[in-house]
Amino acid sequence: MSYQTVSYQTAVERMYALGHELANTPAHKFDLAHMRVLLGALDHPEKHFPAVLIAGTNGKGSTAATLASILEVSGLHTGLYTSPHLLKINERIRLDGREIPDDDFALIHDLVDRTAERLVSEDELPWHPSFFEMLTAIAFEYFSRKKVDIAVLEVGMGGRLDATNVVEPRVSVITDISLDHQKFLGNTVAEIAREKAGIIRPGGVVVTLPQQPQANDVIGNAILDAGARAVSAVPYVPPVAPGTGYPITTGRSGNAVSRYPLQVLGKQILVETPLVGRHQLRNLALAVASAEELKSQGFPITADSIARGMRETRWPGRFHIQPPSGQWPEVIFDVAHNPAGAWALRSTLSAAYEDRRLIFVFGAMRDKAIGEIAEILFPLAERVFATRADNPRSATTAEIHAAASRTAAEMDESEGVPEALESARAMAGSKGVIVVTGSIYIVGEAMRHLGVRI
Repeated sequence: MSYQTVSYQTAVERMYALGHELANTPAHKFDLAHMRVLLGALDHPEKHFPAVLIAGTNGKGSTAATLASILEVSGLHTGLYTSPHLLKINERIRLDGREIPDDDFALIHDLVDRTAERLVSEDELPWHPSFFEMLTAIAFEYFSRKKVDIAVLEVGMGGRLDATNVVEPRVSVITDISLDHQKFLGNTVAEIAREKAGIIRPGGVVVTLPQQPQANDVIGNAILDAGARAVSAVPYVPPVAPGTGYPITTGRSGNAVSRYPLQVLGKQILVETPLVGRHQLRNLALAVASAEELKSQGFPITADSIARGMRETRWPGRFHIQPPSGQWPEVIFDVAHNPAGAWALRSTLSAAYEDRRLIFVFGAMRDKAIGEIAEILFPLAERVFATRADNPRSATTAEIHAAASRTAAEMDESEGVPEALESARAMAGSKGVIVVTGSIYIVGEAMRHLGVRI
């Protein structure tokens, strides 16, 4: 029997109709056994390519994007799977830096969706997979069909039960861990670290950095229990003297970059990357250490390709600076959706913009620690324009105002992101700096409104 493949728009609508992945109750969590049933019916696409699996609370996307860029310029056909997206769902699935085409997305979605429906009808699955599990299966099928040489996979949430954790990674990477998604992962750093450490494989390789003692203990014990080999990224973190900030300068395009010398693969290179901020030095170090480990496993990576890959990394929305243009002053876009991200943004702003007038456009999802984020960031702002994204999980401006009441920040409420931006522009004038931050959805809508290319 023949059938008509659904359109791209219909495929996307069906995906969103499944609901946000965090909206699923724990009782309906699509566990790894179910994920393997779905992938088995698809002939296990996840087994057709080697992978790197990256978990953590903050920085895993930056680490993944940098490592994928290094692999691409090393001549490897590279898949990259990340979440969430700024503007379009296709951003989450990339091949050699390019988003999955609409037609391919629609075709593979149709295959995965029909397969899932059949498995449910035959009682091989108890319910239809969620948004994230569907998207993960689509990514694996796409990478398999395109015969990638390697795929870099960012864990969606946690690690142990995350849909990506069905692969057998060549390298597991654990970035910085802090409190986030406590409803699902636990109420302490140790509990959350235990979930993240679920990506460690018996006899495998783990790239990480020292961090909070609670996390260190859990990760160290998990490595010992698994008989895995730990690779420290410490040698690739450049020393930064206290009080000197971090190595930020102006790049060839006029945008801010981090620039510093680094010894890799027996050669000194000059790192020049658009990922700026002291916190990014750790993420970059993890990417470099992972690249060196993959080199030792036979992948054709060189010191020069590491340097070029870091220079050509594109990861918009993470301290992304839009220079002044026309009637708009300088605009900074940064996803700071939890307290650790807020501290990273505050550190970067304090180091590089301490003498500038900062006008904030801020919005967040209601399940985030809005009050704590506000207490960290809002004291830097001359005024905050609270707003909300076009997302049912968004906190209202009134909820933001109430959560931030202890900051005594000057705050206005704007119902939409465009309105908030225009109000911020009017107040900033030509000398102020607009900082768009909070949820990735706020940052994405702002970039769309200003026509920023991602």
